[in-house]
Amino acid sequence: MIHPRPLLIGSEIYRGSTYGPKHPLAIPRVSTMLDLVRAMGWVAPAQYRDSPRATPADLLRFHTPDYIAALMAAEATQQVDPAHKARHRIGADGNPVYREVFSRPATGAGGVMLAAGLTRDAGPAASIVHVPGGGTHHGQPDRASGFCYLNDAVLGLLRWLDLGLDNILYLDIDAHHGDGVEQAFAEDPRVFTVSVHEAGRWPNTGPAENRAGGHARNLPVPEGFNDSEMDVLLRHAILPILRQRRPQAVMLQCGADAIAEDPLSRLALSNGAHRAVAQALMGMAPRLIVLGGGGYNPWSVARCWAGVWATLNRLPIPPRIPPAAEAVLRGLSFHRAAGRNPPEHWFTTIADEPRPGPVRPEIWALAARTLEGLPEPPLASLAAGAMLGP
Repeated sequence: MIHPRPLLIGSEIYRGSTYGPKHPLAIPRVSTMLDLVRAMGWVAPAQYRDSPRATPADLLRFHTPDYIAALMAAEATQQVDPAHKARHRIGADGNPVYREVFSRPATGAGGVMLAAGLTRDAGPAASIVHVPGGGTHHGQPDRASGFCYLNDAVLGLLRWLDLGLDNILYLDIDAHHGDGVEQAFAEDPRVFTVSVHEAGRWPNTGPAENRAGGHARNLPVPEGFNDSEMDVLLRHAILPILRQRRPQAVMLQCGADAIAEDPLSRLALSNGAHRAVAQALMGMAPRLIVLGGGGYNPWSVARCWAGVWATLNRLPIPPRIPPAAEAVLRGLSFHRAAGRNPPEHWFTTIADEPRPGPVRPEIWALAARTLEGLPEPPLASLAAGAMLGP
């Protein structure tokens, strides 16, 4: 069987762009991932697309005019009006004013919206698209939230809806609940949202009983969540939902902050868990967009997303990477405690060793509860999916 080659959407805007020296997003992430996959020889020229920047008109599909104007003014002046700070949370709550405070998130949004259009219009050649600069799932219509100024995931899902799809599944495996996406589609049964996230972690939303009117499922997991437990949720909750829903398209938010070495969570996954989820989804829908998301250890993020890209391409990951790729990882620095004496495998490998563990009873209970009362997918989507094609 001939498989279509995935597309990779990136941008040079991420190189050197930082939220500030003391911010968790001071680290290079997308640029390092792009450098790493290129050093591995994993990206053919025809597979790469440079991300366009979403226009203000594009962004008004979800965000308010006043907020977009305030965000653009903050970039132009490198300061924020006190009224805008209070209303829109720009320059507050960990959402600093920085050099590309509008341009960078608008580039992420443009990339995700482009991915939605490519998967709709280009047929099998573009049925899988990876946008590591996307995944800002906390952004609200009128304010910044959780380091997210725009909600590129929502904008991409809306683009799919505008193109005629009516049965979409959004899966979020970031350590933090995908609150902005769930809230955006809480009244829209065309988008079914699933979020696996650390219980009790900011933004302190997404309890299991919250189902957004029936078309959302939240899987809050305990501290120490391991590969074995993710496998249980994948096989006994997530994939059964996909088989029942039969979505026309799937968007995966693949935040790397659930990996054990991340400083902003207490979960214990290896990056193999992320690859396993991506691999399982590849055959479950005719359209797949994989986003980035959280992740605050530069080695963890780059190795995770590079490995996901390899998985999407059905490429083997060697036990030791070549010198050019190793040089990319050795060129990183990290000013938190984990960066003072990094283990050697952060420089020489992409795939983590598996991190299995006991599967706690609450994980089995969560999986069973997740499947209770699943709504039927939209009837029109079955015929629509056939007409739209892969």
